[in-house]
Amino acid sequence: MSKTDEISQIEDDFATLAALAVGPTPESVRLMLAKLVRRYRITHPALAGRLGDALRTSQTRTAGHAVLRKASTSLMGNEDQLPVDADSRNSLIRIFDDLGGLDAPLLTPELQQGIDAIVRERKNRKRLESHGIPPTRSAILVGPPGVGKTLSARWIAFQLGKPLWVLDLTTVMSSLLGKTGSNLRAVFDHAKANEAILLLDEVDAIAKRRSDEADVGELKRLVTAILQEVDAWPATGLLLAATNHPELVDPALWRRFDHTFRFDTPVPELTEAAIRRFFRGSQEAFEEVIPLLSLALEGVSLSDVEKVVASLRRRALLENTDPVDLAMPLATEFAHKLDKKQRLVLALRLAKSLLPHETIRALTGVSRDTIRKYAGPSPVRAGRERRNEWQLDSS
Repeated sequence: MSKTDEISQIEDDFATLAALAVGPTPESVRLMLAKLVRRYRITHPALAGRLGDALRTSQTRTAGHAVLRKASTSLMGNEDQLPVDADSRNSLIRIFDDLGGLDAPLLTPELQQGIDAIVRERKNRKRLESHGIPPTRSAILVGPPGVGKTLSARWIAFQLGKPLWVLDLTTVMSSLLGKTGSNLRAVFDHAKANEAILLLDEVDAIAKRRSDEADVGELKRLVTAILQEVDAWPATGLLLAATNHPELVDPALWRRFDHTFRFDTPVPELTEAAIRRFFRGSQEAFEEVIPLLSLALEGVSLSDVEKVVASLRRRALLENTDPVDLAMPLATEFAHKLDKKQRLVLALRLAKSLLPHETIRALTGVSRDTIRKYAGPSPVRAGRERRNEWQLDSS
C-alpha cells in the first residue's frame, strides 16, 4: 500500500468512527475500535495500543452479544459483526478474503478430484436438495504441516465466492474453561446464521480423545459440545476441519464428517510444479537447475519449498550469483544420501535436462565417461544471457 493510500485508509477509518460515535448505538463504536486495533497492530503499534486502551476502559458491555448475533447491515459491513470474546473483545474468527484472486493449490489428481467435487456439490446445492439428496456439509483435511490443507480450504471458499472464516484458537481457548464453550457456541451460531464456510484449524486442540487421562472434565465436555455442533451443522453452510495430528482427535469426530481428505508430502511432479510456480518471473534464469532443485527438495513440504525458492531468488539478485552455484549445495546434500546405482540414475536424469556433464560429475560422483556412455556428449552451457535479462527485469 502506498503512503497516499495508507493515509486515505486512516482518514476513512476515523471518519467512520466519528459517524458511529454520534450515532444511537455505542456498541458499534466498540466494534469499530476492535477492528482498528486489529488493523493497525502491525503497521502502527503505538496507535493500536492507544485504541486498545480506550476500548478496555469503555464501560459499554451489555449489548455486545445481542448486536453481534444479528445479521443486519451496518456501516462497517459483515466483518464487524463477527463474534468476539466478551472479555478481551478480540475476534473469535480470522478471515481469508481471497475474492480478488488465488492460485489453485498443487494437489494430486485424486485430491483435486475430491476438492472439485465438493465445490460442484455446493454450487448445485439447491438442485441436489430438490431431488432429496443432501450436499456435502463437512470435510476434514488431514496431513503434515505445509502440504496445502489451509490453502485448499481457501480455494474452496474462493471457488464458491465467499471468504473463509477460520476459528481463532488463541482467542477461543479462554483461560476460563467455561468461557471456551461459550466462545465456540458463538462462532458456530454466527457461522450457521450466515451460511458461512468455517474452518476449524488444528481441530485436535479442541477435540482431543476423551480417553486422554491428562485432560480435565471440562475439556472432555467441550469435545461433546463440538460433536453436537457438527451434528447440527446445516446444509446451507460448509464446515471444514484440519489437523496435523489425527491420532489425537477423538474417534467420534471422524464419523461426523462427510469426507476425509488425506494430504501427504508432495510427489516429485508436484514439487517441480511448485518450484516453477514460486520462481514466477525468474523461472527462465533458473530453468536448467529446476530438475536439480526438484530432486534436492523431494519430500519437503510445499511451504518449505517456497521458502527455499524465495531465498534463492533473493541471493541470485543481490549477490549476482550463478543459479547453478546456488542450487549445487542443496543438490549435493541430496546426492550424498544415494547409493552408487541411485547416483547413476540421478546422473542420467540430470543429463536429460541438458545439465553439463562436469556439473553432474561434481554433484553425483559419476564419471563423465560413464555419463557420456549412457547419455551421449555433454551439451553446451546456455542461458547466461537469459540470466542477465532476468536481473534487469527484476531490478
